[in-house]
Amino acid sequence: MKLDRLLDDYLSHVAVERGYSPHTVAAYRSDLIELIAFAEGRDGTDAAAIDLPLLRDWLWAATERGLARTSIARRAASARGFTAWLSRRGELGADPGARLKAPRAQRTLPRVITGQAVTDALAVLSARAADGAPTEVRDVAIIELLYASALRVSELVGLDLDDVDRRRRIVRVLGKGAKERMVPYGAPAARALDRYLDAARPLILDGAVGGREPASVATRAVFLGARGGRMGVRSVYRLVAAILAEIPGTGPSGPHAFRHTAATHLLDGGADLRAVQEFLGHASLGTTQIYTHVSAERLKQSYRTAHPRA
Repeated sequence: MKLDRLLDDYLSHVAVERGYSPHTVAAYRSDLIELIAFAEGRDGTDAAAIDLPLLRDWLWAATERGLARTSIARRAASARGFTAWLSRRGELGADPGARLKAPRAQRTLPRVITGQAVTDALAVLSARAADGAPTEVRDVAIIELLYASALRVSELVGLDLDDVDRRRRIVRVLGKGAKERMVPYGAPAARALDRYLDAARPLILDGAVGGREPASVATRAVFLGARGGRMGVRSVYRLVAAILAEIPGTGPSGPHAFRHTAATHLLDGGADLRAVQEFLGHASLGTTQIYTHVSAERLKQSYRTAHPRA
C-alpha cells in the first residue's frame, strides 16, 4: 500500500483508537508527511522504503538544517510510532524504528513565579476590576483559576458551566488523551469565579461590553470573549503575557507558567508527588518529577544566598 494511504490510516488510528489530541495528531501528520516526502525523494513510495538507514538519514538532514534537538527528538518519536504500527499491520517485517535513536531533548526548568509576585499580580488585576468592568472581572477569575487549579490553557477555555461545581469548589476538565479529572480550587479563586459568573458573565453574554452585538447562539462556555463567544487560547496567552511582562524573571510567559508555579508551590508546601501528578493530570510520574528539580534548584539558590559558608 502507498505510504500516503498508510499515513491516513495511521492518523485515524491514533485519533480514534488511541484518543490522541488534535494537536498531537497534527504534529504527527506534519512530521510524517516530511518523512514520506523524504522517502519519495529516494523513489520510495511504499512501506518497504522505510528502513533504518532512511530514518537515520532523514533525522540527519533535519539536523543539518539546524533544527533544535527537541524537534529532532519529536520527529524520531513520530517515526517510531508509525513504524511500530506498520510492523503490527504486517506492512513491515522487523520494526526499523525500534533501533532509531535521536539526541535527547534538552530539558529546561520551567519558569516559576514567587508566591509574593503572584499575590502582587492578582492585587493589580483586582484593583482594575474594582469598578465591575466585566472583562476585568473575568481576567481576575482566569488568573485565579489558572494558579489555583494548575489548568492547561486548553482545559481552561474548554470549561463549560456544567463543569464547575461551585458548592464543592471543583472543576471537571478534559485533559490530554481525552482523560477526565476533577480538580479543586481554593477560596480566593471561588470568590473571583463566583463574582464573574454571577455579575460579569451575563453582561458579556448580553453584549454589554463596548456596545458589541452578542453572540448569535448563547454559549455554555465559562469564559467568554468580548463578543459573547467562547474565549480562545490566544486571548488567554495575551492576558498572561501582559501580566508576566511586569514580573521579574526569565522564561516562557504563557499560561503554563502559572501551571508550573502551582505545581512547584504544592511540592514546596509538602504535597505528595503522586498527588501532584493526579492534580496535574500527568500520565507519567516522570513528567511530574521535573518539579522536584525546580524545588531543589530553588532550595540551592536560597542556600547560596543565605548560608554564610555556602
